[in-house]
Amino acid sequence: MEKRILHVLEGREKHITDTEVVRQSLPTIEFRFANPFVVVHHMPAKYFAPGSPEDRLRPHPHRGFSPVTFMLQGQGFHRDNAGNAMTVTAGDVQWMFAGKGILHSEGPSEEFLKEGGHYELLQLWFNVPAAHKGEDPWYQYVEGKDMLAVAVKAGVHLTLIGGTYEGKTGPLKNFTPITAIWGSVDAGSEITLTATSGYWTLLYVIEGTVKVNGVAVTGYHLVVFDKEDEQSDVKVEALENARLLYLCAEPINEPVVAKDNFVMNTPEEIEQAVSDYQNGLFGTLER
Repeated sequence: MEKRILHVLEGREKHITDTEVVRQSLPTIEFRFANPFVVVHHMPAKYFAPGSPEDRLRPHPHRGFSPVTFMLQGQGFHRDNAGNAMTVTAGDVQWMFAGKGILHSEGPSEEFLKEGGHYELLQLWFNVPAAHKGEDPWYQYVEGKDMLAVAVKAGVHLTLIGGTYEGKTGPLKNFTPITAIWGSVDAGSEITLTATSGYWTLLYVIEGTVKVNGVAVTGYHLVVFDKEDEQSDVKVEALENARLLYLCAEPINEPVVAKDNFVMNTPEEIEQAVSDYQNGLFGTLER
């Protein structure tokens, strides 16, 4: 039986810097969090001419959660003050656990800017339980070639990033169970994905038009399903070629307070994070 839809949330434009704009579908006025899913940002495809100048988000802090980057087009470069420096290529995913505090910067790689092309990504914030928020940061990188094909049928091209599905386990590790599947569905094809009862289940339409359990959904929209509904089916019919990200996660039943670049459990913890950053306790990172 088909799982009940709670919300279809539009990704509305949000300026994260003076020049960078993303489409934010979580949180919104209509719906805040599906904890552990706190933020969904889609940086739409942007064309860079060959030889374009550096275009980076300068060093900024995080604490208490894991920013996860799904590279859709182009090539990015990540650097942090935990010693990680990684080129992120289209089709690959990076997971950075901010823990007790980290500084990082991100943006198109030098190699990509030299050649030019389209640059597009999703960045999601995965929350972690309070018991882990004070731990040391760490980092994972998952290449597309290491993601396992799931829901295999004609016209469906989906791979498993993390969690378990169809008896397979994805390479991305997390503190709490999160199944993440992404890829494309050709026009005229359909697929039924299975959700776990009691888990938060989301479907983000990156591009194209699909019907989700009979409801038409276009790109830049996030479908949030009722986690209390015991039905498990998420039926997707592609009305045109579509790209999708499917998520199903065990809830973290703790308070969420998110402000600026921090995700904690209380306002006092947020204030402490801001104070620690301002007092230099997050360390330094040049660029």
